[in-house]
Amino acid sequence: MNKQVIIVGAGFAGLSAAAYLARDGYRVRILEKNEGLGGRARQFSAEGYTFDMGPSWYWMPEVFEHFFNDFGSTAAEHYELVRLDPSYEVVFGVEDRIEVPASTKELFALFEKLEPGSSANLRKFLEEAEYKYRVGIDEFVQKPGHSIMDFADLRVFKSVFKLQMLTDMATYVRRLFKHPQLIQLLEFPVLFLGATPANTPALYSLMNYADLKLGTWYPLGGMHKIIEGMAAVARGQGVEIISGSAVREVVTVKGEVQSVVTEDGTTYPTDVLVCAADYHHFDQQVLAPTDRMYSPDYWAGRTMAPSSLLFYIGLDRRVPGLHHHTLFFDADFDRHAHDIYEQPVWPEDPLFYVCAPSVTDPTVAPDGCENMFFLLPLAPDLDDTPERREHYWHLMCERLSQRIGFDIRPHVVYRRDYAHREFKEDYNAYRGNAYGLANTLLQTAFLKPKLRSKKLRNLWYAGQLTTPGPGMPPSIISGQVAARDIKAAMPVHA
Repeated sequence: MNKQVIIVGAGFAGLSAAAYLARDGYRVRILEKNEGLGGRARQFSAEGYTFDMGPSWYWMPEVFEHFFNDFGSTAAEHYELVRLDPSYEVVFGVEDRIEVPASTKELFALFEKLEPGSSANLRKFLEEAEYKYRVGIDEFVQKPGHSIMDFADLRVFKSVFKLQMLTDMATYVRRLFKHPQLIQLLEFPVLFLGATPANTPALYSLMNYADLKLGTWYPLGGMHKIIEGMAAVARGQGVEIISGSAVREVVTVKGEVQSVVTEDGTTYPTDVLVCAADYHHFDQQVLAPTDRMYSPDYWAGRTMAPSSLLFYIGLDRRVPGLHHHTLFFDADFDRHAHDIYEQPVWPEDPLFYVCAPSVTDPTVAPDGCENMFFLLPLAPDLDDTPERREHYWHLMCERLSQRIGFDIRPHVVYRRDYAHREFKEDYNAYRGNAYGLANTLLQTAFLKPKLRSKKLRNLWYAGQLTTPGPGMPPSIISGQVAARDIKAAMPVHA
């Protein structure tokens, strides 16, 4: 019979790997810890509101389209995409804010207005970012990262320099732009990559190309529509998905996985195992000590991307003038970054983000009501208490009220908090991180935790703690890369 594959985790990476492996003839079963699918991209409903729990920015639409195309489908068959215009708003002060337009022509005009002459540099910046994006997506992130030899291909090796792997984002942006608001606008996408712009390779300006050129989109019905579409594709290939089934043990014999055991005592034999759940938890808590790839000291030395404090909010009224995405940069950007990455503490004067999907999509809230969530990026592993959560809730509401002209708090009919503790409980997230492993230079490509185990010949990993990194598109690609590597190493009939 064709080889049996067990995949742990039904997030983007797990669903992607499952679909590709099943298409290639493997018998695939996914075991998902939570009742809902999607990992951090789960969804829940309460009091007539529908909340996406995690990702809210739909960038790089071609990655999603490519996934569906590989199975004879299209994204449009699973959800309707709308492009946001303006893409988002950035608040720098009470009467100081900019709307980032979807139109490239209007974007150049915005830069020129803030910094005369800067539109020429923006053109150069976006051309270089497009090159990084194309090489990054088509070549760089497709490598499994087993060793530096993955990048020995001449085209990729030459590209390392043009990709600006050895230049940091802060230096690169400041060579081209002087206006502080333009600098913050261009640096914001890397804030969630897990390091300050000064410690993030300029390679990641590819995210600015995704943002400013390819656009910010939204799938009607919520981001979970992507998960629903991917799950439908996987099931269409014959994948079995079992939710509410956490893996507690991996049974191995002579360097090979034989089976996995779930919390309810069920044993699932397998020929290949893919962990698309939290790499650290699986490596340190599920595997036997002799089967672990890394030591506790190794993991302690990893730089993690931020955690977050989230508030899912239902209001009994609409909020005039609110955008789908609003970034509150009306505080010291460098200071907040320092409080996340350099000397981790609860920030005194934080930046934060407000998402209001009901501005675009009336189906996610009752008639005449608003669906919102607040997100405050934080260092992982902070002391998380109800008192701290309450403090930051009021702090963010006060600053939002300055922007919209009234206090939303009397209109809150539903609220749910979520932070470090819940990330650990729901996802076994290492140190309560929200975004995986930081994309620093020393944690890029083959320097990330390995896609394939060196201890167990039939164990692979996929997802945001391994190649190519965090985010929805990288996680989809991670599953694809893992599936391709498995097919090469362990053919379906061999």
